[in-house]
Amino acid sequence: MTTHASPRPWHVPALLGWLALCFVAAGIGAVASTNAPQFYGQLVQPRWAPPPTVFGPVWSVLYLLMAVAAWLVGREWPGPGRRRALALFGVQLAANALWSWLFFAWHLGGWAFADIVLLWLLLAATVVHFWRLRPLAGALLLPYLAWVGFALVLNLVLWRANPQLLGG
Repeated sequence: MTTHASPRPWHVPALLGWLALCFVAAGIGAVASTNAPQFYGQLVQPRWAPPPTVFGPVWSVLYLLMAVAAWLVGREWPGPGRRRALALFGVQLAANALWSWLFFAWHLGGWAFADIVLLWLLLAATVVHFWRLRPLAGALLLPYLAWVGFALVLNLVLWRANPQLLGG
């Protein structure tokens, strides 16, 4: 575990860069989700499924937490651990953006489920790597990991309950 942050100051531009990266990924997913409320409303849903209005605020907070976590890790001393952690972060962010396209734009429930399983695994690995470098950074990703776990179960239930809309 790295115990010392790099000697750079708070580096507001770096934080802004991580925020921009995370919200660009959010925007890519949002483009695929333009008709998400209508499509989501057509699906046979379990009683515990959240209403469409919950997703935007939750994801906004999660993307903010992701950016701060990545920024904290980016401030650690350069080395293979930091590179690996940030590479995992980038790959999970891409898997995150892809999910919205698979589920909402292309209505591929099975592929979306495979993607979200991969996303959860990549994210769990990212949490471990972030935690080793900066425990606060790992902790900031825990709500995201929990939400993706919830979304994984919801994706599976929706896919199985809606084969006509999400593929068999």
